[in-house]
Amino acid sequence: EQVIRIRTGGRDNAALTRVAELLALVLRPSTGFPLPVVMGNEPPPGSILLRLAGTGMGSVDAYQLTVRPERVEITAADPAGVFRAVQTLRQLFPANIESHTRVGGSAARWTVPSLNITDAPRFAWRGAMLDVSRHFFTVDEVKQYIDILALYKMNVLHLHLSDDQGWRIEIKSRPQLASIGGASEVGGGSGGFYTQEQYADIVRYAQDRFITIVPEIDLPGHTNAALVAFPDLSCGKRPPAIYTGTEVGFSSFCVEKEGTYALIDDIVREIASLTPGPYFHMGGDEVEALTHEQYAHFVERVQEIVRRHGKQMIGWEE
Repeated sequence: EQVIRIRTGGRDNAALTRVAELLALVLRPSTGFPLPVVMGNEPPPGSILLRLAGTGMGSVDAYQLTVRPERVEITAADPAGVFRAVQTLRQLFPANIESHTRVGGSAARWTVPSLNITDAPRFAWRGAMLDVSRHFFTVDEVKQYIDILALYKMNVLHLHLSDDQGWRIEIKSRPQLASIGGASEVGGGSGGFYTQEQYADIVRYAQDRFITIVPEIDLPGHTNAALVAFPDLSCGKRPPAIYTGTEVGFSSFCVEKEGTYALIDDIVREIASLTPGPYFHMGGDEVEALTHEQYAHFVERVQEIVRRHGKQMIGWEE
């Protein structure tokens, strides 16, 4: 009997159930097994047992994976650790376990070697970036990227949401940012943007895979797309206009205008409310149109805006 069984412990059962269901979603198509997810302490032979136990493993991502002829057992102190162990289990199966259609014949040998793995990450922050501003990617494509990050136990997705070539997230109080600034991309494509509902869906999808989304709104440079929508706030080297190239350094907000900070406040407030992670990335790189003093003044003011909306500001260091 092939069962994914969760040992009840009275805590985090909902999170553990989500992990079990995600594992079942991977294993059902290729194996053809129903793989019910059930609660209980006595797993029958052939089970995959997920359980929470212990507190001294040193990291929420730490886990122990034990494979014996009668069952697979995964133990961690946190659901995140169980999820990381599930990715290791996927990698121990034959590669065709990942097939989206049923595998038959001699190829359908779903064996994993007997072993015991105790694992914990070397780095707490294991991240990758996806630049959706220069080239727009759909929600489904972003989710596919998240799935790949999760398989390799990455836990941070830095989502680069704005640049000279495109603005990619709806700001309800400033709709022209997306409707005007989102209509372009490198090479002259049609661009696009995420509604706030779509962005929230991406965030939830990442959360279910224990990945933190870090949104980046690049400021005060790399802002041509935003300035096409708000040209009165531009103090760059040339007037804002639809841009599909790759040169950098020519755009900048006017750092002396109060309207700049009112716009940024609206942007940070709305994105922060949609993002449960602790960070907001303000870019800060490749600003050639400002003096050092202007740049420093801008960064200090934006940092206070970010703090006021409950996030920690981070940025590029050159």
